[in-house]
Amino acid sequence: MARSSSKQLALMAMLVVLLLQASSLAAARHHHKKPKPEPEDPCRPGLLGHKDHGCSSPAVSPHGGTRAVMTVNGFDKGEDGGDPSECDGKYHKDSEMLVALSTGWYAGGRRCHKPIRITHNGRTVVAKVVDECDSRHGCKNNIVDTSKAVWKALGLDTNIGEVPVTWSDA
Repeated sequence: MARSSSKQLALMAMLVVLLLQASSLAAARHHHKKPKPEPEDPCRPGLLGHKDHGCSSPAVSPHGGTRAVMTVNGFDKGEDGGDPSECDGKYHKDSEMLVALSTGWYAGGRRCHKPIRITHNGRTVVAKVVDECDSRHGCKNNIVDTSKAVWKALGLDTNIGEVPVTWSDA
C-alpha cells in the first residue's frame, strides 16, 4: 500500500512539473522578475532536484554558423523586453545594435557585452549581447532576440516577427 502511495505521489509531482512548464510557455518570453542563474550553471535544478534540460540551447557551432531564430525585442524602458538587461541592469536604446540570447547561449552571463555576428540571407551585422531571453520563462532555446536596429541593418521589417539566421561569436 505504501509503495502505491509513493508512486501516486511521484506521479502527481511529475504532473505538477509538467503543468508548471506548460504555464511558463504562456508567460512573457523575457526575464520578468526571475532569479539570476548561477554563472557556472544557467540551467539550475528544477522542483524535484532534476536538471532542467529544457533551457539548454543547441550547441554553438565552432565554424561560425549556429542556426537560430531571430526575433525583435524592445530594449528601451516600457517596451516588450520587460526589465532592465541582465548584463548591466540598465535599459538600452533600440537604435543600438543589441541582442538577448536564449539561456543556454547566454551562458550565465559569460557572453555579456561581447559582440556576436548575425547573418541573414548573406547580410551580416555585429551586435552586442546585453540580455538573456530566459528559456525557463517562455523563450525558446534557439532565439537571438534583437533590437530594431539589427533588423534595420539587415534590411528587414520588424513586423515579420521572426526569421531564420545564423550567429557566431565575433
